Amino acid sequence: MNLYMTTGTYEFLIKILNKYKDEQMLLMQNAQNSLIIHETMNKSVFGSPRKYEVIDGEGHFPNEGYVVFYNIPISDEAKPVYEYNVQKNMQLIQSAPGIVAIRFLKPKKGDTYIILTIWADEKDYNNWTRTESYQTMIAQQSFDAPLSSNTIFNGTPYETYYTIPNDEK
Repeated sequence: MNLYMTTGTYEFLIKILNKYKDEQMLLMQNAQNSLIIHETMNKSVFGSPRKYEVIDGEGHFPNEGYVVFYNIPISDEAKPVYEYNVQKNMQLIQSAPGIVAIRFLKPKKGDTYIILTIWADEKDYNNWTRTESYQTMIAQQSFDAPLSSNTIFNGTPYETYYTIPNDEK
């Protein structure tokens, strides 16, 4: 499965969403921008998308909710270990109350992996961040493997947040 992302004005992205109603797409926005994702086995309808392989995932895209992107730049030599550790700990997120969907994304170009989580609302996400499971998942970003942190990350991991407007369709 492939997942593609592109940004633009809300008005432009809503036109794409409406034009391709039969495609699995999700429009979201935050204070900085609007973003649309397209999940498909085929090529994207976007002109110049960021491209990802869906390594693991569960759930369907909802009509509203709160989206968190965990962006983790990983060095080439650490990618297999990172993928293993994330997949090993996916159930920590999948069983969280309020989780609607999750995707573990491997970049087709570049080094930044994404753990995309979709929550029923921001409150559910905030509750999750106070759990032992969340702390375990975050601790796993330092890895059990005998790699120093200098060889794992190509940059500082960061999170981005979006809301799914409930009037998009």
